[in-house]
Amino acid sequence: MKRILLFVLSFAIWCVFTWVPDGVELALGGAISFFLALFFGDIFYVDYRNFFKIKHLFYIIYFIPVFIYYCLKANIDVAYRVLHPKMPISPGIVKIKTNLKRESSITMLANSITLTPGTLTVDVIDGYMYVHWINVGAKDVKKATELISKKFEAIIKGALE
Repeated sequence: MKRILLFVLSFAIWCVFTWVPDGVELALGGAISFFLALFFGDIFYVDYRNFFKIKHLFYIIYFIPVFIYYCLKANIDVAYRVLHPKMPISPGIVKIKTNLKRESSITMLANSITLTPGTLTVDVIDGYMYVHWINVGAKDVKKATELISKKFEAIIKGALE
């Protein structure tokens, strides 16, 4: 069942991102999706109890514009710092606390932080993330957590936990 679900999901993603009404493209996408499901089906994790809940879908759809907003905001900030030579930067690694429990949730949060320009998740240890920040706004764990991860954490918790 996991292999079939992985095949359907990967083929659907292939069709959405590379859709060309051409038989060769569809055959190539089907073949790649088949081999992906064949080789990685055993490690594909699916929690069937929570997989088809509308609430989770709402949070995932809600996450997309929130992430785009903060990503654009961070892009403008980093571009301004690059183009303005007197703009002060104070790079450093800060420790933030996450309340997420599942590995998939923590991974999504870490990737969201890393994909936002100006931040890079370095490590995750025992519920804490170490994030390299281009301009450290707070050295306190509570304040740094609020500035970096709180905007994503509640949505990810609703989507994946």
